[in-house]
Amino acid sequence: MFIPYGRQTIDEDDIQAVCEVLRSDYLTTGPKISEFEKTVAEYVGAKYAIAVSNGTAALHVACLAAGIGEGDEVITTPITFAASANCVLYCGGTPVFADIDAKTYNIDPDDIKRKITSKTKAIIPVHLTGQPCDLDAIHTIADEYNLIVIEDAAHALGAEYKGKKIGALSHMTEFSFHPVKHITTGEGGMVTTNDEKLYERLKLYRTHGITREESLMLNNNEGGWYYEQIELGYNYRITDFQCALGISQMKKINKFVERRREIAAEYDKAFAKVEGIITPYQAEGCKNSYHLYAIQVTNMPRKEAYDKLRAAGLGVNVHYIPVHKHPYYQKNGYSDVCCPSAEALYSRLISLPMYPLLTDEEIEYVIKTVKGLGGL
Repeated sequence: MFIPYGRQTIDEDDIQAVCEVLRSDYLTTGPKISEFEKTVAEYVGAKYAIAVSNGTAALHVACLAAGIGEGDEVITTPITFAASANCVLYCGGTPVFADIDAKTYNIDPDDIKRKITSKTKAIIPVHLTGQPCDLDAIHTIADEYNLIVIEDAAHALGAEYKGKKIGALSHMTEFSFHPVKHITTGEGGMVTTNDEKLYERLKLYRTHGITREESLMLNNNEGGWYYEQIELGYNYRITDFQCALGISQMKKINKFVERRREIAAEYDKAFAKVEGIITPYQAEGCKNSYHLYAIQVTNMPRKEAYDKLRAAGLGVNVHYIPVHKHPYYQKNGYSDVCCPSAEALYSRLISLPMYPLLTDEEIEYVIKTVKGLGGL
């Protein structure tokens, strides 16, 4: 038996939806893209959505739309996938790492404020594991210092903050549709926003900076074939068959999230009083959508626990290596970054299997195996 930490949930309806598009006239730049965007926007309560090729591309176009450039600083968390910081580097900006709240694993608003300088232009808070950040505190800081907030919600489709779904609460919000996420398009990403100007910029950066909008072109008298490149954009387009899969997956999103919460509740109950395990803390007013279920192991070295669990057939993982500890960052000015809470958390974290297709028998095996770790 081998139980991975995450995997996609694909059924025959998903397969049929993709096959229908493969037999159609449009494989890309067709109607399924806008349909998928509308579906996700309505689900999260946003006015606009832009679907792109992957979550990293979504973060990149969001930073471009925000005007991040050389000399700008953007504050984010070190406990995240590298893309949350790399997107700033792509634009010529400088990522600045604020430490985390040791309870929630999310970025600490107090440390955000300590890291603000005259060069700070934006904040990229990450809803780690699917637990929303303290958005009220972050927005208060952003308003005070006139900063843009780009939520990295790659883990948080379906999560809620004070009764509202993540996706329409800040200037922009990014989602990922990688196979281990809540829904999948194979690879894929999206940016949601309520700001029409940002939306128009996002559209430009997705497709080479090219427009056919007459109001944006210098010369609009050429004919219906005419277009102009007015910005330096990228080819971050997503395909119609990917979006067809996404539309089909969105029909099951509530079921997917509910199952993840059921599994988390089983884990919470099983590990609540087990010495050597710290279960995820749930912040008041937040509803985690549980992309990940990450425990802390405190009674043995994490590597020992990891190796034992893998040997027992659990495909556990670690999320994440602090970004500033990667060699690229270490050799490019981040060797003196100090985020003690993030580094302490990293030394203890292990992500357990978490996906809707987990059976009750597999959950029972996960629980039994974790409890059996060297006296746990």
